[in-house]
Amino acid sequence: MPPGSIRRLAAAAATPLSSLTDALLATRLANHLLTTPHLPAALLPAAPLPLPVRLHILRHPALPPASKLSFFLATTPPSTSASPVLAATFPVLLRALADGSPPLLDALLPFALSSPAPSTLLPALLSSLLSASRLDAALALLDAAPHDLLPRLAAAALPSLIASPDPIAAVPAIRRLLPIASHPPPVRATNRLLLALSKENLSDDFRHVFDEMSRRGLPSNVRFYNICIHAFGKWRQLDMSLRLFAAMKAASPPVVPDICTYNSVIRALVVGGRVTDALVAFDEMKSFGIEPDVFTYRAVMNGCCKSFRMDDAFRVFQEMRGSSGVRGDVVVYNSLLDGLFKAKKLDEACGFFETMVADGIQCSASTHNTVIDGLFKNGRAEAACRLFYELRRKGQLLDGIAYSIMVREFCKEGVGEQVAEAVELVKEMEERGFGVDLVTITSLLIGFNKSRRWDLEKQIVKFIRDGSILPDAIRWKSNMMAALRGPQDKEKDGTSIFPFDGNMDEVMNLVNPVGRTDTDEDTPNNYPKDDWSLSPHLDHLAKHADSLNSSVILTMNRGQRVQGMGAKTFDADMVNTYLSIFLAKGKLSVACKLFEMFTNLGNKGTSYTYNSLMTSFVKKGYLKQVWAILHERGGQLCPNDIATYNLIIQGLGQMGKAEVASSIIDQLSKKGVYMDIVMYNTLINQLGKVGKVEEASCLFEQIIKNGMKPDVVTFNTLININAKTGRLKEADKYLRRMITEGIAPNHATETILVFLDKEIEKKRQQPK
Repeated sequence: MPPGSIRRLAAAAATPLSSLTDALLATRLANHLLTTPHLPAALLPAAPLPLPVRLHILRHPALPPASKLSFFLATTPPSTSASPVLAATFPVLLRALADGSPPLLDALLPFALSSPAPSTLLPALLSSLLSASRLDAALALLDAAPHDLLPRLAAAALPSLIASPDPIAAVPAIRRLLPIASHPPPVRATNRLLLALSKENLSDDFRHVFDEMSRRGLPSNVRFYNICIHAFGKWRQLDMSLRLFAAMKAASPPVVPDICTYNSVIRALVVGGRVTDALVAFDEMKSFGIEPDVFTYRAVMNGCCKSFRMDDAFRVFQEMRGSSGVRGDVVVYNSLLDGLFKAKKLDEACGFFETMVADGIQCSASTHNTVIDGLFKNGRAEAACRLFYELRRKGQLLDGIAYSIMVREFCKEGVGEQVAEAVELVKEMEERGFGVDLVTITSLLIGFNKSRRWDLEKQIVKFIRDGSILPDAIRWKSNMMAALRGPQDKEKDGTSIFPFDGNMDEVMNLVNPVGRTDTDEDTPNNYPKDDWSLSPHLDHLAKHADSLNSSVILTMNRGQRVQGMGAKTFDADMVNTYLSIFLAKGKLSVACKLFEMFTNLGNKGTSYTYNSLMTSFVKKGYLKQVWAILHERGGQLCPNDIATYNLIIQGLGQMGKAEVASSIIDQLSKKGVYMDIVMYNTLINQLGKVGKVEEASCLFEQIIKNGMKPDVVTFNTLININAKTGRLKEADKYLRRMITEGIAPNHATETILVFLDKEIEKKRQQPK
């Protein structure tokens, strides 16, 4: 189109003419931009283009976004940026660029910054950049924005950042903007962010956001409280969960707890090892008029099973099946099944498995894993193998975990044929598409070391297809062996890395933390109650929240050799594996050197790491080193588990302090801490050694009362200590009860029975 025609149309349109003139001008400009992306300055009229013409060009569906941007910049000088024309055209341009070519939005930043009124343009541009996922450009805008606009811009940016497809990637920007924003993001956006952080276990980022929201005033939103209570609970910050429960009731207006609130609080109590309090909260919830759902029953029964409170677990289970009308899912049944196996109630576990089938619960792969693992750990290896191979033959519900359990058991004793069978199972895992994880690989490494079948190690490299785990494990092993080639001082066994100058009697401080006494522990029935409160026990716990975290003296979960959390725990997992290998061979000095190299690199051990070392120290009588580790762990090095306290009891017994060990058991029991059969067996043995047979017998009754089942070690120990102290009738009573319980004797039983028979014969030969 001739330039003169465009100029004449523009001059005509600058005067109040008909809309036909505007339409002709807009059409001719659009046609020119379709052929030439950039509008030459010579074509532009001296007078500003009318608004209808501008809008027509910017909304033209056939014009490319680059042409629209070029037209806008050419026809809108910064001097006019405060005009009503810009207020109408700038949002239209932003939409056009965001829909057609988001990277072109970046070119508007210099224009918006140079305008006389950036406060009008920058928020709109920032919103468009964030909506188009142009995070880097949005951050550049915030960096270049005037200081007085930052609070407003930050507040505008936060909801868009949180609403992005990947809010976790935006967390650094959110952490930077949240403190300077003029107001917090809407509560729905905040909840979305906190939920994402909780799912990813980003506890530091979660706490930063929570603290900032607390500074500005917590929102009166029940979902916000539920998310926070749940997150702090799973991270073992029970005090925070309970404080939030109290805060929501004290808010103005009060936030009424719902079923999700109570589920989160109960789960936090269970994770914190306070199962007794969880049961009381469960009853309070029902009295409040809130009916439990399947998640409530999951949390309560899981806590009871992990603490071996099987009577309480089945009481709640029967309530669920009966009056509540809630249908339990496979997770509930699996939890009870696992609890029965861990409580050594093999017959009851097998009976409950039949109940599960009769109730119409479809068994999952996890169910079969629980049964196979439980049979192995209850001395029924043949039955476990038979079940596994039968399920494999039928092609039913077997996953990689089932194969991993079998590999672990075949490699445990280091018998060459069994290790070879484990390798064949790993081959089958690969063929069936199950990933061979680090747990399985480290089990194989243990088997290879014990059986010295290095030829099998070369085989697995050929068929395991995972491109990183196995090569990384073998490379780690080679580097570790090279680093350990230096000489070890066998006389000291490397124990100098755990110096201890304190008083070994201070072990009781592990049970009663500093600043706390036995009288601090109120039972649910002896503290002052608020008659108007619908949750008096939880209110009482919230008032004493400061002391709760320090009173959680052990974790409910036993330390695992392999945590399997990828690169985050790879080194610790490999260290734990080779510690178990070296310590099983009696190479304590090598194990200590490996531990020292590991910690010198700034790494921290896990509960399994320290328990492994302490087990060897106790066996060798290095009790001062045991107390040194315990004092380090008392400084929150890592949580103690039930295996830790078994070692404490054993160590105290070796020191001749069985009464201190017994006192620890009493304190743990008063605090509602669960104790497994190993702890009871250890203490029964120690009490027997110092002649306190009556107290040992009382512990046996306590085992029965707590719903646990004595094992062969329990009966062997009781028969032995009674026989050695001349209590032959009592020894015979325990022998008969062992037979009645259907507990099969082992080689130790036979040795004890030979001694018992000799003692009975001596008794008969004595003159009456």
